[in-house]
Amino acid sequence: MVVYYELAGRKVGSHVLSMGVLGALFAGSWLATRGGSDKKELGPPINAGSKDEEKFIQDFLKSVEGEEKSKH
Repeated sequence: MVVYYELAGRKVGSHVLSMGVLGALFAGSWLATRGGSDKKELGPPINAGSKDEEKFIQDFLKSVEGEEKSKH
């Protein structure tokens, strides 16, 4: 037994409406849980006066991270 509803001037069966609702539910939950993009910079921005200063700070931070990893 199928019940027909009139939507936008067309007759639509109840089984078509239920498939549409389930499809929208699954598609919406998939879109909501698929995650976002990864953030590349985790710390605060480096406000250096020149490219040499920025490179020095980045090299220093990498050397400190390397020392911390070697201690553990």
